Amino acid sequence: MDVKPRPHPHAIMISVPYQGHINPFVNLALKLASKGFSITFVHIEFVHHTLSKAHHNNKNEVDFFSQARESGLDIRYTTINDGFPVEFDRVIHFEEYWESILRDFPARVDEFIEKTIKSDPFSAHFIVADTSYSWPATIAKKYNLVNVSFWTQPALVFSLIYHLDLLRENGHCPCKDNIDEEINYLPGVESLSTKDIMPYLKESESKTIVYTALSTSFQLVKNADFILHNTIQELEPTTLSSLNKKQPNYAIGPINFSKIYLTTTITKSLWSESNCENWLDSKPPNSVLYVSFGSLVQTNKQVIEEIARGLLLSEVNFVWVVRAGIVGSYDSDVLPDGFIDEVKEKGLIVPWCDQITVLSSPAVGGFLTHCGWNSVLESMWCGVPMICYPVTFDQPTNRKLVVDDWKIGVNLCDDGLTLLVDRFKVAEKVRSFMCGSDENMGLKEGIKKVREVLHGAMEIGGSSEGNFDKFVDDLRGKIYAKSMDT
Repeated sequence: MDVKPRPHPHAIMISVPYQGHINPFVNLALKLASKGFSITFVHIEFVHHTLSKAHHNNKNEVDFFSQARESGLDIRYTTINDGFPVEFDRVIHFEEYWESILRDFPARVDEFIEKTIKSDPFSAHFIVADTSYSWPATIAKKYNLVNVSFWTQPALVFSLIYHLDLLRENGHCPCKDNIDEEINYLPGVESLSTKDIMPYLKESESKTIVYTALSTSFQLVKNADFILHNTIQELEPTTLSSLNKKQPNYAIGPINFSKIYLTTTITKSLWSESNCENWLDSKPPNSVLYVSFGSLVQTNKQVIEEIARGLLLSEVNFVWVVRAGIVGSYDSDVLPDGFIDEVKEKGLIVPWCDQITVLSSPAVGGFLTHCGWNSVLESMWCGVPMICYPVTFDQPTNRKLVVDDWKIGVNLCDDGLTLLVDRFKVAEKVRSFMCGSDENMGLKEGIKKVREVLHGAMEIGGSSEGNFDKFVDDLRGKIYAKSMDT
């Protein structure tokens, strides 16, 4: 009896077009390719344009994976149009943009995937797409493809959205904005307060496009063949174990620190990066506070001013990333008048930087962060305790993990969530955090242990490496089974 040969597996990978999603997606592509998979990595055209502008003088013919191919990895690179011109501001027009992504983008992806399959009919194609997208399940079913969903945030956030039905039954979705009630009925989730759930699950934001998009995509993710999580088994064991009873879930994080990434340079940053190394090298160990609110969140000038004045009053050395667009426009003049002159040698202000390089510096002793998940993972990997100032999306829930569960950070504001920032309280918090208080010593012990967990997970024999190998074996088996059906 002839045995049908196993077709060569070929992943089509499309991430959500934001920095916090692009970084882990690129690294996942490299890791899959290192296991012998062929990859077609797809950037949305405006992401390609932004990367080219930031790093390659607007050269649109740049292939960001050429070095990876030179090292022997089979990664093909292309782009897809999202229906908007390159100059359209997708942050300012966030609602309009995501309404179109829900309504119109699936047809574009469908056409793209059909062409990709026809151009390479002898491969076994499969989809690796961001969990936030609503289209993968429908398209995978149409073309009989294995559907891999990649969640780039913690498993706790995934579980909260995954169990929206239970939250609704218990009156917590939408949740009233200012109540503080216990949620203790979700499978695999220990008790948490309603104040710690994501803002888009609360009444004031329940009609936003974020809630609409995620509630739609999470209904459909229940049809995925595999779900990958950019988290660590040891840090969220109960949540992951419970999810695994529903369908195959694999904790493979922190994917940004897989060894293949560390040896292969791929352009991922949407902004050109300032070099902070010489300035940091001039500062004593653990004397610098790194301050960054990530790549997407927006605040207002009052918050920026209070943080600026607080940093000065603290008299602590700092590196502060003040990104274009941080106050909702591209006004670059967001700092208080005269602040740059007052800072002198105490502070370095940059529009963007390589965050991992900064956090790896011996001079950095703390991170004032918005609690975006990539930032949390990078801080843990580098062993840097955090001052938490969450703003939106998953950040308040991430704060709960960092401060309440893992005890590797403190709140900037007393209630952990308020956007009302006071310069004197900022100064007091920063000074206490950076100057060897008993609380700070406890945080350093905690972050040291968590750092060891993360590094151990990514070693050969570690939990994330083992989970990834199991995923690869399971994926190959599923692809072969699908090919036998056709």
